[in-house]
Amino acid sequence: MKEMSPLEELRHSCSHVLATAILRLYPETQLDIGPPTDSGFYYDIDLDRQLDAADLEAVEAEMKKVIKENQRFTRIECSREDAVAKINEIGQATYKLGRLDDVPEGEQVSFYQNGEFIDLCAGPHVGYTKKIKAFKLLSIAGAYHRGDENNRQLQRI
Repeated sequence: MKEMSPLEELRHSCSHVLATAILRLYPETQLDIGPPTDSGFYYDIDLDRQLDAADLEAVEAEMKKVIKENQRFTRIECSREDAVAKINEIGQATYKLGRLDDVPEGEQVSFYQNGEFIDLCAGPHVGYTKKIKAFKLLSIAGAYHRGDENNRQLQRI
């Protein structure tokens, strides 16, 4: 597990709450990556339509519901083979299988689950979603998958 400061853990947990809300509202979404940053967090998503300001408000409202549910963040460790099966089972193979390839051979593969949401993730996270007291979604921007302009452009929230 990567070491993070308490603030980074909080921001990383926010990105998972964001992804939970996105999948509740837009279940056809393919998720890429959602790390903490120096100024907050984001999640890169692949959705067949462009999100707008009204969508951002709806996602933020859904995030507040997820937080209120006080979902526990649970770490799940597994073999690489089981990870491939899990990624396919949750319907997130488009980008997550490539992210799994980034995990060095022999290193433990892990997922984190909160509520119905399961994500390939090294962690760590806060214990429960209610630890998130305040957040604000600021923007939607384009971001090329893995920063390569030859790859598909995703939406970064």
